[in-house]
Amino acid sequence: MSLVNFTKTELKNLFRKPATEKYPEGPATYKEGTRGHIVNNMDACVLCGVCQMRCPTRAITVDRKGQTWSIKPFSCIQCRRCVDNCPKKSLSMAKEYTEPDSQKIQKEYELSDRQKEVLAAQARQAAERAKAAMLAAKQKTSKVKPEASSDANADGSKGDEK
Repeated sequence: MSLVNFTKTELKNLFRKPATEKYPEGPATYKEGTRGHIVNNMDACVLCGVCQMRCPTRAITVDRKGQTWSIKPFSCIQCRRCVDNCPKKSLSMAKEYTEPDSQKIQKEYELSDRQKEVLAAQARQAAERAKAAMLAAKQKTSKVKPEASSDANADGSKGDEK
């Protein structure tokens, strides 16, 4: 009985398509949901640093002063935390795996000129809002002080009582 089952299985395998891919002869295909490597769209990135804080292996580094974003691909464990927590959705998971290499590398991405202009404009707007808030606070305190001193003079309580 087992010889019959074996022959049946062997004949099926002979005439069926192979279960594996012939990778070197053709391009590799990746299934949906494959976690390959992290890609950053620097036109959308604002260098907020959330991805750096969420990375459990500290593979991501955000340098706001240098306006760069970098990742150590061989330290990344493809957990997808950075992609899921990115507020601007600039990070994505590519399907291809990291290319093998004999040295550990660090990939650096710099902000595009357009994004640098956008961040500079946002910084100027924030500075203007802060300046306006300080002026409003100064005006509010300057209005309070003269009224308090005029009330004290009107009562006559603030003066020399000897």
